[in-house]
Amino acid sequence: MAEIKADDITFNDKGPGPSLQEILDDDVVPAPAPFRETPEMDLGTNDVSVERYTSRAWHEAEVDKVWRKTWQVACRAEEIPNVGDYVVYDIVDDSLIVVRTSETEIRAYYNACLHRGNALCLETGSVKKLRCPFHGFTWSLDGELRHIPSQWDFKHVPKERFSLPQAKVGEWGGFVFVNLDPDCSSLQDYLEILPAHLDEWRFDARYIHLHVSMVVPCNWKVAQEAFIEGYHVAETHYDKDNNGNVDPDGIAAFTDDVRIQYDIWPESRHVTRMSMASGVASQYVVHHGRSQQHIIDTMLRNVPEAERPQLAEGEQARPALAQYNRKALGARYGVDLSNNSDTDMLDQVQYTLFPNFTFWPTLFGPLLYRFRPAGNNPDEALFEVFMLHPVPEDGRAYETAKEIRLERGSAWASVPELGVYGPVLDQDTPNMYRMTKGLKTTRKPGVTLGNYQENRIRHFHHTLDEYMAR
Repeated sequence: MAEIKADDITFNDKGPGPSLQEILDDDVVPAPAPFRETPEMDLGTNDVSVERYTSRAWHEAEVDKVWRKTWQVACRAEEIPNVGDYVVYDIVDDSLIVVRTSETEIRAYYNACLHRGNALCLETGSVKKLRCPFHGFTWSLDGELRHIPSQWDFKHVPKERFSLPQAKVGEWGGFVFVNLDPDCSSLQDYLEILPAHLDEWRFDARYIHLHVSMVVPCNWKVAQEAFIEGYHVAETHYDKDNNGNVDPDGIAAFTDDVRIQYDIWPESRHVTRMSMASGVASQYVVHHGRSQQHIIDTMLRNVPEAERPQLAEGEQARPALAQYNRKALGARYGVDLSNNSDTDMLDQVQYTLFPNFTFWPTLFGPLLYRFRPAGNNPDEALFEVFMLHPVPEDGRAYETAKEIRLERGSAWASVPELGVYGPVLDQDTPNMYRMTKGLKTTRKPGVTLGNYQENRIRHFHHTLDEYMAR
């Protein structure tokens, strides 16, 4: 395997090779207009303080200034389809019962009995009323106190003043959001550019095909930041030989970390984006002289050769792969994708909503990640992975998946439904362990970030600093 050296590649200010937008210029079915935007911001070059990952005091301040002040995704509407269905959403020491109270309304009650403070619910379920399992105080789904056992002993408790306290609730795209701040801005304002960018992707017409979670031994920000930059892709995910040279027959054959585009909008405090093209070879591979057919054969190596697209001389792999996926993914999901864009069929496009919600609108990799502290522990995070599939149009049966909670240290690849993403996550997770160890032992007070490839991390911390300064 020949080694690729810097002198072999023509560099520009964003790395070697054509940009993502130059790739999209040649697509047969064009990308949506928002995906053609290339916004940038100058966020400076200051280091990010280490203490925000390691300090108990910083963690406790985040509880009050971030987790109790921001809109967070608590569940999907299809998880509570019937009146009385509920999920329990825990964030640090706060707990909410997110319950459907009518066909058109969802409420979020603080998960505590107003008698002695007992938690009313511990896990997902369905009820006709909310009854405390300790002494039997009972509330209607509308949160009104209906029954006090031994009423004679509680003449000093007026039922009309014992309604369950509520958090704010909002809905967008089938996601149910909650906010613990009674004076918060509207969800619509908080979402900023997301509805304009993504309403046409019809997240409300998707369902949870898979939900896998695991507690990982790191601060929640360490886990999240592992997935909002692609700078790590070549080192963490590309197959290499013993000398560190990239294998031209691995995943670098059909995707390229240096083509990643990072987007930050000056008018947006809460939303950033990252996009990576597939169906094109990495700059580490093109100089090995591999053909366009090699891109297809490597990307579809698990598909029988007779079923793969076969290119004529001069044809490119990307449009052929997009057309192949329109049929293959359409058959998998039970929907018509004949008019979907090439980027929807091939690319990883990832939006992150502050503080902890990262998701992919494209059907090529319809993932969703959610990160939060595991309990009241700054050194542990609950990392959740979802796959959102389109609701089938062909009448086939489907159901919302239940959560699969993996034991700590388990392999993500032990869940076969994760497919190729299981081994990828198993490559990412050790970085979280090493980050935690290194951040606790470093004598350098700050983390140094790249100006472009890690600008979404810098933007995240700018927004975090704004909340923490309140």
